[in-house]
Amino acid sequence: MFRAFSRALLGAHRLLHFNPSSSATFRVSLSTMSIPAAAKRVGTHNGSFHCDEALGCFMIRLTKKFADAHIVRTRDPQVLETLDAVLDVGGVYDPAKDRYDHHQKGFEEVFGHGFGTKLSSAGLVYKHFGKEIIAKELQVDEDHPDVHRLFLAVYKSFMEAIDAIDNGINQYDTDQPPRFVNNTHLSSRVGKLNLDWIDPDQSAEKENEAFESAMTLAGKEFLDSLRFHARSWLPARSIVRKCLEARLEYDLSGEIMVLDRFCPWKLHLFELEEEMKISPSIKYVLYEDDRSKSWRVQAMAIAPDRFESRKALPSAWRGLRDEELSKESGISGCIFVHMSGFIGGNHTYEGALAMAKSALKL
Repeated sequence: MFRAFSRALLGAHRLLHFNPSSSATFRVSLSTMSIPAAAKRVGTHNGSFHCDEALGCFMIRLTKKFADAHIVRTRDPQVLETLDAVLDVGGVYDPAKDRYDHHQKGFEEVFGHGFGTKLSSAGLVYKHFGKEIIAKELQVDEDHPDVHRLFLAVYKSFMEAIDAIDNGINQYDTDQPPRFVNNTHLSSRVGKLNLDWIDPDQSAEKENEAFESAMTLAGKEFLDSLRFHARSWLPARSIVRKCLEARLEYDLSGEIMVLDRFCPWKLHLFELEEEMKISPSIKYVLYEDDRSKSWRVQAMAIAPDRFESRKALPSAWRGLRDEELSKESGISGCIFVHMSGFIGGNHTYEGALAMAKSALKL
């Protein structure tokens, strides 16, 4: 069994030492060196690993408190007691002592903020250190409102699935078997990095090299998700909010929103409608198609994962194009309306707005 150190033999066991050249890349060296007294030590279990402890170890080393921590892989209770933090092993959840296991009887900790999925070790690390990590990435204080927004968004889009998979929680409330197998998600890919049973070298060194690869993979995807949300998701949300607030400038019904700059808007709009208590709900969104320089009028879906529209474009317009559509609608410059009525086009902004206003009345 791999030992990082013990009370009696601090210098006699092999140590897994991560020395980051950046927050996303780690170098691994295995040695019998003694550890400086000031160095932090973060423990997790040895043997087969999963995505949650690999990601948890990566994330905790992004914090100020554990930035230079050594990763110790062991199940020895006496060794675990001496460590500065322990993830996914030890049977204790106590953030005051930096103990983040989730396997013990009676553990039911969740992220909160409306999320009810039981946390894994990665989820526990994110719950207690996520805002610090995000604030560092944004280079702002932790109490900045954007930090809280990203804290929730990254959990929803990235972290919650890792918690659910590790805890064996089905994605859907059904007893029916899935129609297909998905072995491409992050947890599955991390699991495949474990040593193959036919590999002749099953040594602790080889196992720790595999764990380092798992940390790098999980950590890169976490940082990719965080940076996407910081650089793309958050600015888009600000644009949609501003346009939603200005909706009455375009139609007094309040059911038409005009994007003054195209961005990913659908999910933001659903969330902001709920947050801002928008009523009546938005029925049509107008935006310019950058490629054709024409305008689109898109009917809002009834839910983010549904194709049905809240109010599809009129059935008499569907499938028509150009002059035929302009004649039927009484609006010049029409280009098309999709057969399902979820989207249409006009050569001008004025024409697209006229289509949306007319569609509300029909």
